[in-house]
Amino acid sequence: MKTEFSDSVNFISKLNFRKIFNVFLIYKSYFISRILKKPVHWGMPVSASIEATTNCNLQCPECPSGLRKFSRATGTIDLSHFQKYLEPLEKYLSYLMIYFQGEPYLNKQFFELVKYAVSKKIFTATSTNGHFLDDENARQTVESGLDRLIISLDGTDQESYSAYRVNGDFEKVISGIKNVIEWKKKLKSNKPYVILQFLVLKTNEHKVAEITELSKHLGVDKLQLKTAQFYDFKNGNALMPDNVAYSRYIKNADGTYSLKKKIKNHCLRMWQSLVITWDGRVVPCCFDKDATNQMGDLNKSSFKEIWKSNEYKALRKQILKDRKKIMICNNCTE
Repeated sequence: MKTEFSDSVNFISKLNFRKIFNVFLIYKSYFISRILKKPVHWGMPVSASIEATTNCNLQCPECPSGLRKFSRATGTIDLSHFQKYLEPLEKYLSYLMIYFQGEPYLNKQFFELVKYAVSKKIFTATSTNGHFLDDENARQTVESGLDRLIISLDGTDQESYSAYRVNGDFEKVISGIKNVIEWKKKLKSNKPYVILQFLVLKTNEHKVAEITELSKHLGVDKLQLKTAQFYDFKNGNALMPDNVAYSRYIKNADGTYSLKKKIKNHCLRMWQSLVITWDGRVVPCCFDKDATNQMGDLNKSSFKEIWKSNEYKALRKQILKDRKKIMICNNCTE
């Protein structure tokens, strides 16, 4: 497995004075806000996520895409709207995730989205369940210039994998990973940087040592163990791992569960990043999967109007005052 050095060098190569100065403005205003306990905000987003689609081929039990339980409209972004939403941000963004909910490879224009973002010299990433990385898509993935590819693999065999990835095919994902690695070699490319993401659950926590060996065998660049988010965690969940080291929750004396990390009254995400849904709604972060905290609609308002709006100011003020009162923050590890 490689170090992260090449990935870091690639990221730095896409920076320029405007982007670096923008990062300075964001961080300076963020720390001033924490000191003054009132929102001061300068600069434009440093990072963003744009949703490729809400559609998914799997039915994971803790995912609104998988459960088909969105209360918001569902659909797929097209290239023209992607360009429209990205245009006011492209000069400032250091990082773009073409993903929010759903499986991005189900968007038939996915590679066009990637190529457009790459042409704007933005470090570009996506996250996939790996079922659509056949030989042709793997080749196009490498040729698109995508900088980082996160592939979810939550098991080391079909049984442990499909316990959570309902309708998933373990061998198909393994084949997809091999295809990407092989095309990187054929095209002599160090991109995309491939991260194998392992969501640790009760059903697979005994497989951590095996996934570590498997990731080395497959030749991915990095293995990332991830704690699982549960919507209704207070009374526990059958999928919660027994090993507390792999859980974002801890059991209390009364038998209920709470976040291990204390919810503090600050959050850098609210200053430096945002999420844009497939249909142009701006939400504050990736924990707002159902877009219940909409800051605005890019089809009705300009981005700067939304980014500097009273709604955003009120949210940032609440973050600094009493973050626990914000619903999406009560399941956050930030």
